[in-house]
Amino acid sequence: MLNSLLSQLQPFLIPLCFLCAWGFIILLLWTVMSAIYATVKRSQIMHQVPCPNCQFFTNDYRLKCTVNPLVANTEQAITCQDYCPKI
Repeated sequence: MLNSLLSQLQPFLIPLCFLCAWGFIILLLWTVMSAIYATVKRSQIMHQVPCPNCQFFTNDYRLKCTVNPLVANTEQAITCQDYCPKI
């Protein structure tokens, strides 16, 4: 009984498995490309942070900025009003 059922379904199983395998590969590639895109966008935003070029930036993990320590090296620091370039 099971053998006859499998022999009747075999013409449909091969294309179905083929489509599932390619669907999995496409989904995997889509996920990897999405992760790469998100990483590039995030790095572009973080490269706009002016803190390393500011004279108030200490580069010390305990106190990164003497004026705005909670905002230093974050996206909020992009529009920092206290930014003063190093001389």
